[in-house]
Amino acid sequence: MRKNIVAGNWKMNTTLPEGLALAKGLDEALKGKSVNCDVIIGTPFTHLASIAAAIDTTKIGVAAENLADKESGAYTGEVSAAMVASTGAKYVILGHSERRAYYHETPEILKQKVLLALAHGLTPIFCIGEVLAEREAGKHFEVVDSQITASLFDLSTADFGKLVLAYEPVWAIGTGKTATAAQAQEIHAHIRQTIAAKYGKEVAENTSILYGGSCNAGNAKELFSNPDVDGGLIGGASLSVDKFLPIVEAF
Repeated sequence: MRKNIVAGNWKMNTTLPEGLALAKGLDEALKGKSVNCDVIIGTPFTHLASIAAAIDTTKIGVAAENLADKESGAYTGEVSAAMVASTGAKYVILGHSERRAYYHETPEILKQKVLLALAHGLTPIFCIGEVLAEREAGKHFEVVDSQITASLFDLSTADFGKLVLAYEPVWAIGTGKTATAAQAQEIHAHIRQTIAAKYGKEVAENTSILYGGSCNAGNAKELFSNPDVDGGLIGGASLSVDKFLPIVEAF
């Protein structure tokens, strides 16, 4: 059975002391609680080792927000998969729409990052999704299919089965437009069908697909009630325990 997952993506927010306080606050809030999903927090590189050492990582998984597409070497400022794994992090967010848009990460670069993450025992949370012009042109299915195919469909069945996917409707983030729960279910079901066509129904049914489009305490329950929405990749609301915890409890 696939897992329900609520993952926070802190992005470029919090200093190390602030991040530690946030992580410890979430750790404390979850103590003694029985939740029906896996909880993950994606933190800046500078925070990974300190946070992994400060919280109960059996209750809260720790994710990096990116990693390099090279194993090691003269790549000043880059952070390798081995480095991330050495911090105690178990996950890495790859292919986020901001990385694709601002840093021009190509399908080939992302393919290399996925391979390196898997080689070092990290679980990729792989992001896909279309921008507004693509949605309005009716190309949303085509776009997500191409993103999946180009970066992931060379993986073996066993390796693909280690991935978590996250669908981001880029057009619904900061545009004033909102993706409905029905729209989320429609494209998540399509993504699952695309996976099934390549790897078979069992792999598709066991792949967790998260929703990454402005999920919050107010809409999480409706979104998560859809059969193909297995949780959320949460941005701004993950920066506050009071806003993040109700999303975790929506399951």
